[in-house]
Amino acid sequence: MPPRFAPALFGFVLSALMSFIVSGIATVRNAGFVDGFLNLWINAWIPSWIIAFPTVLIVAPMARRLVGVLVKAPAGNGR
Repeated sequence: MPPRFAPALFGFVLSALMSFIVSGIATVRNAGFVDGFLNLWINAWIPSWIIAFPTVLIVAPMARRLVGVLVKAPAGNGR
């Protein structure tokens, strides 16, 4: 895959992992480890990921800018 796709691929992977973990935690908290838990989890995860992926693509540049404002550059870096 060409390097120009790296930000989108990163967002894809990050949103998949984060939404998978968060939906799993929410499913356990709401339903417990019941019969059919995995099905409940997957049915919670897929719509979460559909929202999370475009959200990451939109929010990530803003988060990078905010971090850039909040973090000092190392002294003597010349940048």
